[in-house]
Amino acid sequence: MTEDHFETRAIHAGQEPDAATGAVVPPLTLATTFAQDAVGEHRGYEYGRTANPTRDALETCLASLEGAAHGLAFASGMAAEDAVLRAVVQAGDHVVIPNDAYGGTYRLLARVHAPAGISWSAADLTDVDDLATHWPDGTRLVWVETPTNPLLTVIDIEAVAALAHGRGARVVVDNTFATPYLQQPLALGADVVVHSSTKYLGGHSDVVGGLVAVDEDELAEGIAFVQNAAGAVPSPFDCYLVLRGLKTLAVRMDRHCENARAVVELLVANPAVATVLYPGLPGHPGHAAAARQMRDFGGMVSFTLVDGEDAALKLVASTRLFTLAESLGAVESLIEHPARMTHASAANSPLACDPALVRLSVGVENVADLVDDLRDALDAVG
Repeated sequence: MTEDHFETRAIHAGQEPDAATGAVVPPLTLATTFAQDAVGEHRGYEYGRTANPTRDALETCLASLEGAAHGLAFASGMAAEDAVLRAVVQAGDHVVIPNDAYGGTYRLLARVHAPAGISWSAADLTDVDDLATHWPDGTRLVWVETPTNPLLTVIDIEAVAALAHGRGARVVVDNTFATPYLQQPLALGADVVVHSSTKYLGGHSDVVGGLVAVDEDELAEGIAFVQNAAGAVPSPFDCYLVLRGLKTLAVRMDRHCENARAVVELLVANPAVATVLYPGLPGHPGHAAAARQMRDFGGMVSFTLVDGEDAALKLVASTRLFTLAESLGAVESLIEHPARMTHASAANSPLACDPALVRLSVGVENVADLVDDLRDALDAVG
C-alpha cells in the first residue's frame, strides 16, 4: 500500500472518526484530569498538562506532515524554541544562529539562555565554507531559519546539516515560513523542526501555538520532558483550532504562493521600490537552493523603498486591504515595518533591520484587489 499524499494526511492523520459516536471531527476533550481504573492504571491519560487526546491528535498529524516519528505541541512558537534549547544545549555549549534571525529567537538566546551559561553567535549560514573555517568552539547546535524572517534568506539545509553533524552538532530548522507543505527539513538532514503554529499552520489569526517535530526517540523524550515539566502546553481548544487549520494548509499555501508572485511582479516594476526580497526571483541569492529544497517559494515578501524609513512608514499606513499588524501566515494580508514592530527587540544589535524594510504576508484574497491596493499605496508614497 502506498503512503497517502500530504493533502490527505493533513485531513486524516491522527483524526479517525470518534469510536464512541462516529464523529468525523476529533472530540474536543477539555478535562484536566482522567479517571484511573486502579492506582497507576489508566487509559493513557492522567493529567491535562501531561497529555490530552485533542493535543495527541494534533501532534500525530504534525508528525505525519513533517515525516517525523514524534510531534510535540506548545503554547507558542517561543515556548517550542525554548523547550528545544533546554533539551539540546547546556551551560558551556555554543549555539550558532543566522545573522538575520527572527528577533524573538535572538532575544531568547541573548536575554534568557546566555545568562544561564549558553553562548551564541550569529553567522552567514549561506556560506558553509566560511562557517566551517570559523566554527566556534563548543558549538552543539546550529539554528537555521529558511526562509529567514524578515529578509527571506534561503539556507541550504543539507549542506549545513552535513557540516554540523561532522562537527558533533545538531541542527534545528525553523520551518514556519515554508511549512511542511513546501519544505521537509528532516528529510534534508535536520534533527529538529520547529514551528510557530500561530502562522500558516493555524492560518486564521485566531490561535497562538508552537510545534516541534523530531525523529530521534531520545531527543524527543528530552523535549517531551521539558514540555511536561515546564508546562507551556496549548489548551485543547487551541489544539483543535490548529488541527482545523492543517486540513486546508495545502490549498491555502498554493494560493499564498500564487498571490505572492503577482505582488512581486508589481514591486519589481515600481520605481518607488529599491529592492525586492523573494526566493522565487531568479536573481535572489538563494533562488537555486529554494528551487531545490522547496515545492514553491512561499507567501512572504519583503522589500525596501528608495526614499527610506519615512517612505516605509507612510506606505504601511496607506494600504486598505493589507492590514498594518504583526504576525503573518493567515488568510488576510498583512503589512508591517520590521525595524519598529516584529524585530524591534533586535534594535542596536548585529541583527537590526534596515529601517527602509517593509514585510508583507500575502493572504488569499482576490489577487487583483491586493495588487490594486498595494499599487495605490505605492503611488501615494511616490
